[in-house]
Amino acid sequence: MSVTPAELARFALGLPEAAEEQPFGPGVEVYKVAGKIFALLSPARMPPTVALKCDPHLAVALREEYEAVIPGYHLNKKHWNTVILDGTVPDAEIEDMVVHSYERVIAGFPRLVRQRLERAQSDQERLRVALLRKGRI
Repeated sequence: MSVTPAELARFALGLPEAAEEQPFGPGVEVYKVAGKIFALLSPARMPPTVALKCDPHLAVALREEYEAVIPGYHLNKKHWNTVILDGTVPDAEIEDMVVHSYERVIAGFPRLVRQRLERAQSDQERLRVALLRKGRI
C-alpha cells in the first residue's frame, strides 16, 4: 500500500499547530509549525513526492535503505530528504519521517514554544492510543 498525498496532508495537519500554505504557488503544499517548514508536498508530480527535514546521519541511512528516499530536491541535502511516494517505502516509515521532521523543526524553537508544542504532541499521542484501544481508529 502507498500513502496518498491526501493522507499525508491529513497526517501532517494532524500534528499540533501545523498549517498548510502554498507560498510557491499551486503544485507545492508547504506544511509549517509556528512559521517554520517541516514538509513540502508535491502531489501533482508523478509519482508524488514529499521533502522532509532529517537528522544528517538518519538521512543517509534512509537513502541507503530505500531507493525512493533521495537527497532533498532544491534543499540542503545534508538536512533534507525527498521521499518518492511510489509505494516502496512503508506507510508507517513515512509517518515516522514526517513526525521526525516536525520534531527536528520544533527542537530549534525557544524553550517555551518548544515545551508548548511537545506537550500538545504528547497529549495528542495519548488520545490516539486511547482511541486505538477502544477500536475507534
